[in-house]
Amino acid sequence: PEDILGAVARGIDMFDCVIPTRSGRMARGYTRRGVVNLRNARFADDAGPLDPGCGCPGCTRHSRAYLHHLFKAGEMLGPMLLTWHNLTYYQDLMRGLRAAITHSRLAEHATALREGWAAGGA
Repeated sequence: PEDILGAVARGIDMFDCVIPTRSGRMARGYTRRGVVNLRNARFADDAGPLDPGCGCPGCTRHSRAYLHHLFKAGEMLGPMLLTWHNLTYYQDLMRGLRAAITHSRLAEHATALREGWAAGGA
């Protein structure tokens, strides 16, 4: 997301990117608090959603522990749900950037995004 944020700040407004889908297949999920690797053992018992602010089915219907299990077990549903989540995340990211540009608040919005990513805890 950092590269997209930098590109938008430089005026680029069209992207063709495989990051959300490729990352989803590799158990990497993008959240407002940074990137997570759902293969990590710390998610094995995590009953919380991947990203509490996300409305995708992976976040509203399933826990991090369940997503972790899907990847560890090699189930197809894991990459499918995480890809759906990552696409939703990127759509929300771009929607927020467009709104920030419209309201002349891109710098403030970019700072808030970076602070969220740096905070971690995802």
